[in-house]
Amino acid sequence: MELAATLPARGALIGLDLGTKTIGVAASDPDRRLATGVETVARKKFSEDAARLIALAAERNAVGFVLGLPLNMDGSEGPRAQSTRAFARNFSKLTELPIALWDERLSTAAVERELIAADMSRARRDEVIDQHAAAFILQGALDRLAKA
Repeated sequence: MELAATLPARGALIGLDLGTKTIGVAASDPDRRLATGVETVARKKFSEDAARLIALAAERNAVGFVLGLPLNMDGSEGPRAQSTRAFARNFSKLTELPIALWDERLSTAAVERELIAADMSRARRDEVIDQHAAAFILQGALDRLAKA
């Protein structure tokens, strides 16, 4: 999947880290230099989750979504990746904005290490890890787009 071909050349992007219980949400600035955690959405029904994500995108005048694709370490796709693809297919029916998939291997582990290094308590890490993972995913995509 070619990110640059999927997404408009300019404008803020929303990064999503899809979990079974929560969705981590991050956003970039319009110049796409920096990804920042926005919020963690507690998953309810798909329609409610999608409506919240679309509202967050609208608040930030976002021009697209970057959805973390949880590949296995060998690059193959397991049940979580298939579930993410299904979410993207269903979500694309509710928004005109393009949705790019981005390899998110190790994002949560990397973020957890950063938060531990910052001496953050376990309870606080649990509160913010999903949005930080979304920011990590989005930042990886932003860095790739900057090189394109």
